[in-house]
Amino acid sequence: MTINAGDPGPPKVIGQKVMRPRQQVEETIRQAILSGELKSGELLPPEVELARQFNVSRTTLREALRVLTSQHLITKVPGARGGNFVQSVDYQSIGAAVIGAVDNLMALGNIEFDEVADVRQQLEVPSVRLAAAHRSDEQLAELTAIVDRQKSASVDDPDVADLDRQFHTLIATASGNRVLAALVAALHHVTEPVHYLDLSPDVGRTTVKQHQAILRAIAKGNGDAGEKAIVEHLTYLRKHISASSDA
Repeated sequence: MTINAGDPGPPKVIGQKVMRPRQQVEETIRQAILSGELKSGELLPPEVELARQFNVSRTTLREALRVLTSQHLITKVPGARGGNFVQSVDYQSIGAAVIGAVDNLMALGNIEFDEVADVRQQLEVPSVRLAAAHRSDEQLAELTAIVDRQKSASVDDPDVADLDRQFHTLIATASGNRVLAALVAALHHVTEPVHYLDLSPDVGRTTVKQHQAILRAIAKGNGDAGEKAIVEHLTYLRKHISASSDA
């Protein structure tokens, strides 16, 4: 028998990282949610029962549940009829996670408003182009109604900010890309352009005219015109937000 005494090569990998109890609980529940074993809105077993099933302390279990809550996979409802419920896990939950994360990072000063606004602008360009190609008649009618409402609203109307949000998020929805729609809605929520503006009557009129130009491009299915109009609009907003913040 001949034995090869040469280089045996790298050792065969048969092991894997062993997770701590808290991580095991967290990962098991996460996979049950993502696989659909646990349904959206379903109530998890009581904490005492879960701790017994996993054979861990209630402290360990609660640490795992806190992590899952921060990831928007479960929500804790207080009260006699409360408990830990599975949150809805669909494309809209992307937006909820983004809002929470970006809000925290901005509050801590780890990222700047301009960085978030710039990403939003980069996403709204393809959003308008896709909306020009894919919008439905119903969505076009909704956009038209929003702009008509904006034309008649004064700058001190409490609905101005919400109308702006509706306009931009509906365009993103009309793109037909649900991930894009969730991200645009989330970043618009975080930056709240109207909130940061010095919203004078002149700025209000110009903003509505720009919305009308975007709407016309979408109605005609003209992606090039839509891109030009949205870039002009968002650039205008950025300049006035900057001027307002520097004042």
